Amino acid sequence: MEGRGSSRRGVLLFLLVVVGVASGNPDGLLPNGNFEQGPDKYQMNGTRVIGRKSIPCWEISGFVEYIVSGQQQDNGMVVAVPEGARAVRLGNDASIRQRLTAMTRGTSYSVTFSASRTCAQAEQLNVSVAPESGVLPIQTVYTSSGWDSYSYAFRARHSAAWLVIHNPGVEEDPACGPVIDSVAIKALHPPSRAKDNMLKNGDFEEGPYVFPDTPWGVLVPPMDEDDVSPLPGWTVMSDTKAVKYLDAAHFAVPRGSRAVELVAGTEAALVQEVRTTPGRSYTLSFSAGDAADGCAGALLVDAYAARGRLPVSYESRGTGGFVRNELEFAAVANLTRVVFQSMGHYMKPDGTLCGLVVDDVSLVAAHKHAARRLFM
Repeated sequence: MEGRGSSRRGVLLFLLVVVGVASGNPDGLLPNGNFEQGPDKYQMNGTRVIGRKSIPCWEISGFVEYIVSGQQQDNGMVVAVPEGARAVRLGNDASIRQRLTAMTRGTSYSVTFSASRTCAQAEQLNVSVAPESGVLPIQTVYTSSGWDSYSYAFRARHSAAWLVIHNPGVEEDPACGPVIDSVAIKALHPPSRAKDNMLKNGDFEEGPYVFPDTPWGVLVPPMDEDDVSPLPGWTVMSDTKAVKYLDAAHFAVPRGSRAVELVAGTEAALVQEVRTTPGRSYTLSFSAGDAADGCAGALLVDAYAARGRLPVSYESRGTGGFVRNELEFAAVANLTRVVFQSMGHYMKPDGTLCGLVVDDVSLVAAHKHAARRLFM
């Protein structure tokens, strides 16, 4: 019986690897991306995984635990897994990695994964696809379940590369680290500027992969200006906070199937830089509303462009809805930053962070005589 089980497991592992290579990492879960295929009993010491290749399709390094949903931890905490029944926990300086194959050189890709903190420390994760890497802060929890989905983007330099998720933490308890589940990838196709909109991806329809069965959206982390953004055309400016990418299947979206929720208050801003002509006037239009996620009250957002500023107050009932807004401004430089920033910190009844939704953003140049009026 032992031999038959090992044989079946070997065939399954072979099929998973073949599917992963043959498919060229299509949009969606990576092979065994939800860790439902786990190590054999002899490859584990309690919950700790022993052996670098014990988890099918993955390689591990350091103190990695294989977690079953509902399993009680040493601190009494019960871990609930968001998709399926299994996940992995990364201890001190531990990592998991998988080989991404059949990528198109020069194409940008976004990786989405779910993570949950298990300790009170200011945890962070290093995500890398060589030679690019990024640090994702995960100390702020945006859901009542404790799970959030995070995105990271990179530009493929080669047709194959290793995706590495690494916990750089060094804690007294080596098992004190984040739990990882549901790792997916998506090729990004940055849209060009439309004739009637100077902004790229103003409708936010292009963005990171959203898990269809998770109701909490995807966090887009802060990034440097030269980083590849999971939200093409846009940058998140912050030290440690994120914005949330929403799907119409789980949230109220003003237009189309995607939008952005400013969940971090004044600590994060959504930014796009666009070429402008000094002295010429422009009109910035956008929708502001709520996601029908229970975020009620007067939600405030500021829209900035050049020297123009438009404060917007939206009275939310937490059940969906939006208003259109316009900001007219005159450019003062060849490059103008369009900025959206929440002007308050808001919480839902369950105590989780929320904010105003921004969508359907457009920028158009006005007639030249209008620019003269703005400067008068």
